[in-house]
Amino acid sequence: MEFWFSEHHTENVKFSVKVDKHLYTNETDLGRVDIFESLEFGKFLAVDGYIIFTERDEFIYDEMLSHVPMAVHPNPKSVLIFGSGDGGVVEELLKYKSLERIDLVEVNDGVVEACRKFFPETASSLDDERVTVYTENALRFIRHIENEYDVIIVDSAGFYGPGESLLTREFYGGCYKALKADGIMVNQHQSPFYEEDRIETQKAHKRIVDSFPISRVYQAHIPSYPSGYWLFGFASKKYRPVLDLNADAWNKLGIKTDYYTTNLHKGCFALPAYVERMLADVEKIKD
Repeated sequence: MEFWFSEHHTENVKFSVKVDKHLYTNETDLGRVDIFESLEFGKFLAVDGYIIFTERDEFIYDEMLSHVPMAVHPNPKSVLIFGSGDGGVVEELLKYKSLERIDLVEVNDGVVEACRKFFPETASSLDDERVTVYTENALRFIRHIENEYDVIIVDSAGFYGPGESLLTREFYGGCYKALKADGIMVNQHQSPFYEEDRIETQKAHKRIVDSFPISRVYQAHIPSYPSGYWLFGFASKKYRPVLDLNADAWNKLGIKTDYYTTNLHKGCFALPAYVERMLADVEKIKD
């Protein structure tokens, strides 16, 4: 008998992966965490029935959240991450030897626990001496911090349940305040393809545009995510994501990647016409 994991992208669309084994499940008031083994995508983690990452394509998501801001900021020393309890983003950031401090806030400690057991390759990065893990609500954590971080990475699992607080003007205002004078924030923006996701993307982007003087959207192709097409947000107090990219300096670091390049960095901010129209009512051109 075949066993398939199916994720509903809309009422009329499902994404299905043939599963070899169901390795783990745990359910709390923060949601249900499952880990499966598949032939095509390797092990993958799902929360409340939605794929968070797979071994096959997690490098795309993690690299695009990590290296885009790090390649623009000229001297990042401290990074704050919301989410990413699997350690994938941290693993990418630890490639920067000059980085001194990484604080990670993960509200669902069940994700961290499961990933330590089933994804030790990435989760072991959380044990680095530069990393501190906090189990706390993101809004509560950010509320009293000021002028402390060079980069903030918002790796939310979605804009529902515990992730709803990450849609608020208060949260993004808190991120702005927690950043230093030349700080950068990036976040996952979901997919613009399906109607329900599109609406949430617009809401999130509106809050960011209202909070930061510079706000842009960039893109990546992630096969296991809804529609396979994903957006990210770049927000900054000072730096523009393409014009202020120092490609030569980043390339001299010799960081090995499988998706991100500085050439891709320049191109990923060029969006399709329908996405530009979707964002037109909330994004003002500031260049």
